[in-house]
Parts: sequence; C-alpha cells; structure tokens
Amino acid sequence: MQLRTVALGAALSTAFACEAGAYTAYVSNEGANTVSVIDMANFSVIATIKVGQRPRGIELTKDGKHLLVAVGDDDTVEIVDTATREIVGTLPSGPDPELFTQDPEGKLLYIANEDDNLVTVVDIAKRAPVAEVQVGVEPEGMGMSPDGKILVNTSETTNMAHFIDTQTHEIVANVLVDSRPRFAEFKKDGSELWVSAEIGGTVSVIDPVKREVTKKITFEIPGLRAESIQPVGVRITKDGSKGFIALGPANRVAVVNGTTHAVEDYLLVGQRVWQLAFTPDEKYLLTTNGVSNDVSVVDVAAGKVIKTIQVGELPWGVAVSND
Repeated sequence: MQLRTVALGAALSTAFACEAGAYTAYVSNEGANTVSVIDMANFSVIATIKVGQRPRGIELTKDGKHLLVAVGDDDTVEIVDTATREIVGTLPSGPDPELFTQDPEGKLLYIANEDDNLVTVVDIAKRAPVAEVQVGVEPEGMGMSPDGKILVNTSETTNMAHFIDTQTHEIVANVLVDSRPRFAEFKKDGSELWVSAEIGGTVSVIDPVKREVTKKITFEIPGLRAESIQPVGVRITKDGSKGFIALGPANRVAVVNGTTHAVEDYLLVGQRVWQLAFTPDEKYLLTTNGVSNDVSVVDVAAGKVIKTIQVGELPWGVAVSND
C-alpha cells in the first residue's frame, strides 16, 4: 500500500511538472519565411508554419487564440490560428512592419513601419487602421507602459525614444539615446524604461515620469572588441530584479541587476543573438540566434544555457504561449 502511494505521488508530480512546462514557443525565421513551433515540455520543434515574406515581429494575442506575425516584405501582419496553425487573416500594418505591441486589453496593435517613419495603430477585432503617428527615421522598438497610457517607439536613425499618448496619438516627449536604438522594455511596475542602442553599445535606463535618462548600462567582455557588443533584445523579470540583454554578434546575453544596473554575468548562447522571451513562469528564457539558426534555452534560476534547438533560417523573433 505504501509503495502504491509513493508511485501515485511520483506520477502526480510528473504530471504536474509536465503541465507546468506545457508552453508552446513560436519563432519567426526571417530567411525561411516560416515560423517554428516549439514544444517547451521537451524542447523540440513540432511544426513549421509557412508565412509571408521576411517574418520578424511576432506576438500572441492576449487570449492566446492567434499568433500575429509581421511579414515585412508583404507589408502586412498575418493572423495565425494557434489551434489549426493556419493563416486566417491579415491586419493592415502599413509598409514594412517590423516590431509591434498590443495595448493591455489586446484591442489595439501598435506597429512600427520602418520605411515610412510611421507607427500604425490597428483595431485587431475590426482589422482596420485607427491612426497613424509620424515618428523619427526607421522606427523599430515598441514598448507599452503597464497602464497602457504611453507607447514608446524608438527610431534607429533619429536615435530617440518617442513617448506617444495612446489617447491622443500625439508625441508628448522625445528622449535622446545612443546610436541605433532597437528595443524598448518597461519594468512591470512602470518605474523604468530600458532602451537598447545597437551601435552605441549601451542600454539607456529612462525615468518614464521625468522622461530623462538616469543611467546607461555598458558592457565589457574580455577578448571582444567594443564594436562587437551590440545590444538588441531586452527582457526584464516581473519583479524587476533581473534584466537580460541580447548582445548580437557578441553571442552572449548579459544578466543585469535590476536595481543597481550592474552587469552580473554574460551567458554564451548561439551566434548573433537577436530577440528574447521568457516562458510565463520565467523558468526559461529563449534567445533567437540569427546566424547559427537556433534557439538557446536559458535556465533563469541557474543562470546557464541548458539546451539548443535548431530552427529555420535567420531566426528573429520569439513568443511563448500562456497555456
């Protein structure tokens, strides 16, 4: 009887462990015009979805029923049903969509149009444009404040973070950062905004209230030239204690203390690390490695890479389901 109880307990523990890790990750492969579907329970690619030309930005709708994929050379955002893995529609994104973000309710999509220096606002349900906001040259990074009141867009050539009022669709502030800003990430409590500068080699920490840079995070890796360290993707844990920054051709992810902003570690991942995404439980961090055509899986608590998953050509963006 005791043996049966132990066996049953072990079985239940295994079942709960599988359930906890039963997330699905989606990786946009810019060079292959596909999305790789990864089962996070066993870290394997279980499907490949054919999409439009040059897929980059990728995000799940708030209800998890659809995957949104920016296909830049087709000038649209494709809608993929996550159950059938079929394309079921498109959104009018404007020209050359790259990164995008949703409002907290998941009703509106804000899209960076790199070629036309615009942010296009789209009603997801109606599949119709709502507004256009003129921004700086080559917009890319898109960060939404936790309360949904402010959208931040980064312009690569203007070297600015534009603060946009989501009610009026007007720019209310411009913050100068270092050269070629690529990504904007708010802390979950709204206290800080981190903006990566690929050519400048820094991450600017911005006070969203004062709208000024309060700190610049810099990087130094023995044996690498400074120009090889190019910050791109940024993710911050929910509690704000840690930040993770993809360093491009340095092939590393920097681990940054969220309070002191000191770099605590560098994790060696695949070649040309581009974007990042946590699993919802923040147990794992996924990195897209554009030159080695793979995804690295980082155990966040252990601070080490535990798995490499081969995907398609030039993996760019990554999104993870909530179920």
